[in-house]
Amino acid sequence: MGAAIPIGRGDASFLDGPPGRRTLDNLTHSLVGALIGQAGLKRKTGLAMPALIIGANLPDIDAACFFLLDGTQHLAFRRGITHGPPAWLLLPFVLAGLLYGFDRWQAKRGTRPAARLPMSFGWLYLLGLLGCLTHPALDWLNVYGIRLLEPFSSRWFYGDTLFIIDPFLWLVLGSATWISLRREKRGGNWRKPARTAVALGLGYIGVNGALTYAAENGAAEGPTGNELVIASPPPLRSWEREIITGGKGLYAIDGEALPGVPLVSCDLAAARAQDPNVDAFLFWARTPFVVPEEDGSYTLYDARFYDPRSRGRFSVPLEDGVCAEPREG
Repeated sequence: MGAAIPIGRGDASFLDGPPGRRTLDNLTHSLVGALIGQAGLKRKTGLAMPALIIGANLPDIDAACFFLLDGTQHLAFRRGITHGPPAWLLLPFVLAGLLYGFDRWQAKRGTRPAARLPMSFGWLYLLGLLGCLTHPALDWLNVYGIRLLEPFSSRWFYGDTLFIIDPFLWLVLGSATWISLRREKRGGNWRKPARTAVALGLGYIGVNGALTYAAENGAAEGPTGNELVIASPPPLRSWEREIITGGKGLYAIDGEALPGVPLVSCDLAAARAQDPNVDAFLFWARTPFVVPEEDGSYTLYDARFYDPRSRGRFSVPLEDGVCAEPREG
């Protein structure tokens, strides 16, 4: 999950970067998988909980690209092929095979836990599939974007509903999982807390979706126009929305115009052909704009991620001569 952080409003320093910076995001995915198991599905087969929890994180195997790609090239790879329909079907199959093989390996060594339920490859696959499907569903909820149809289409989809880190969801999912496990140990009704939390979580998402819809449809005319309107939930304030408006390289956040020159002033087609980082950035960017820097150079940014504490990881310097617009002042 990813989201916008306008100027001076929150910190997006954990949104992207090396894989270790995304552990908070995967905590949410893991809690969803665990909660589904505690709702009762973990009784379907042995190793059901690993199937659900690992399955809920499987699409993020694309994080390996951080070790293989330079600069901003990872932006064009993440949330793509491993988040599309073929991966939804294939990755859980591989996971089910590994878990089933692990159980047989333990049985041959005599180390298989006696309390483990009998294994069902079919249920392992279905639970891994269910966990895997929750991942793109959650990723779609924020403004970062996801290519849900890869490899059939490279279109980006955006839910604009939740920020990547939502303490309320953590509280609901985490506490319900703990209460459910505690009740299970004591012989109580352990499924009820999990099922209640699932209902609360879905209701919370629905309310936030309604808030985004109302904010985007009720947005006032921005100083750079309203060709595009994005209502982004800020961190820790899910009831608020930060409004990005504009288009064609000129954007405003909450009515405050961002610096920038019209995109037509820059030969970005040539820049994409010459620099793979520019090409990757523009493939990913939803609100790209070019800022003339004090030294006379130009830098490409995205209005969703222009917070001073994080914009450096979501920017690309442009080569001399790409932009013809003279600097002001």
